[in-house]
Amino acid sequence: MKIEYLGHSCFRLTAKNLTSVVTDPYTKVGYELPSGLTADIVTISHSHFDHAYTQAVSSQYVVDGTDKRTVQGVTIQGVKSWHDEKQGSLRGENIIYKITMDGISVCHCGDLGEEVTQPLIDKIGKVDILLIPIGGRYTINAQQAKAYIEKIAPKMVIPMHYKGLDCALDIADEKDFLALFDNVIYAKDNAIVVDNFTNETTQIVFMERK
Repeated sequence: MKIEYLGHSCFRLTAKNLTSVVTDPYTKVGYELPSGLTADIVTISHSHFDHAYTQAVSSQYVVDGTDKRTVQGVTIQGVKSWHDEKQGSLRGENIIYKITMDGISVCHCGDLGEEVTQPLIDKIGKVDILLIPIGGRYTINAQQAKAYIEKIAPKMVIPMHYKGLDCALDIADEKDFLALFDNVIYAKDNAIVVDNFTNETTQIVFMERK
């Protein structure tokens, strides 16, 4: 599986059979998605402009719900969560997606805003790769993200939704989050290829949009 970070909360996951999934396409965050972006599947965690700009992606299949489905060998299961710490009264619902391809499970947390709870962890289940927001204000912050990581214990974590290059949103950058961990891996060319895992502890992989 190849994982490319396209900025904000948007990734492109590409399986060995070349089936591709783009998560949470965005607009107006201080920069835009690259033109000509294509994917077989697009997942939408919620309807806000910076997570649901499907016009930026040429795709045949959009997923925006919790029903389990399998498309071109990729299995996707949505889990309902809250976009804020007050059960959605501030910003509504958020869908966490568990995407399985090439035998690897990837959890995209969308704009997760609620504190970690065991019932939510149980719904998410076992995860190999966790894509988690860290910027705070509209989502969980660095310390809250660490609490999720400790509960889920994935093989790999890739942070997202932080104030990176050219980001105009009022959210935190990556520094506080990365300071919580030792031996952070910095991915080259904002992409990584994952085949299997030999590590016994969680790897933190940092990507920055180019």
